[in-house]
Amino acid sequence: MTATVPATPTSVLASPLDQAAPASASSAVRAFAWRSLLKLRHTPEQAADAILIPFLFTVLFTYLFGGALAGSPQSYVQYLLPGTLVMAILLMTVYGGLALNTDVSTGVVDRFRSLPVWQAAHVVGTLLGDVGRYLVAAALVVVLGLLLGWRPEGGSVGVVAGVVLALVFAYALSWLWATIGLLARSPQAVSMLSFLIQFPLTFASNAFVDPDTMPDWLAAWVDANPVSLLITAERELFAGTADLGDIAWVLVSSAAVVAVFAPLTFHLYRRRTA
Repeated sequence: MTATVPATPTSVLASPLDQAAPASASSAVRAFAWRSLLKLRHTPEQAADAILIPFLFTVLFTYLFGGALAGSPQSYVQYLLPGTLVMAILLMTVYGGLALNTDVSTGVVDRFRSLPVWQAAHVVGTLLGDVGRYLVAAALVVVLGLLLGWRPEGGSVGVVAGVVLALVFAYALSWLWATIGLLARSPQAVSMLSFLIQFPLTFASNAFVDPDTMPDWLAAWVDANPVSLLITAERELFAGTADLGDIAWVLVSSAAVVAVFAPLTFHLYRRRTA
């Protein structure tokens, strides 16, 4: 007489991994954003940039140029601080592109492809995680400015609005660097391109001096420089004289940058990880 072996339920044979539901897109984005922030613990030199760049730009430039350009550091910091805040944030937008390039070059992305998650979450989460770095830099610039005598007439509302506007523009710009990071062959190439692109945009702006004091050819470039337009909007918000047209220009240009470079970034990401 042959014994009958009871059938084992499929749920018992299935592994916990098979039963687990795929992570939602939002949770995957949060996980990759948290991963981006955790990198600061393992690469503290990146956290140092978020601290040293705001300190050097705000404190050094205030005392270096304040007496010559405005008569005193306290007077000059009223004009300078919106510019150093924008520069400190924008110079760090390249980190998203560097991180993506490094992940692709080292093969880490191959592990991510095996996960049951929205594949683009790696890109979106990495860039969102960098916003935390930008916020730290912005907070340091504001605190240092207050210690140096900066007094924004727009009050706390104007300061918060200005910081948020700068973060929106920086996040949009990070999509450009994400595209470059996926096009470049190495992290060193991304760093070199960031210097060649960001140096004329940030330093040849109205961050340090009024364009009216410059030669006509240079003033024309500075006036058309998108970084100058962002700094102008920051100054207006901090002074309590916000111009809705300038703010709208920053928001529209930010949306345009994302609309152009986000799809391109996703296309390059799929191609390089295929």
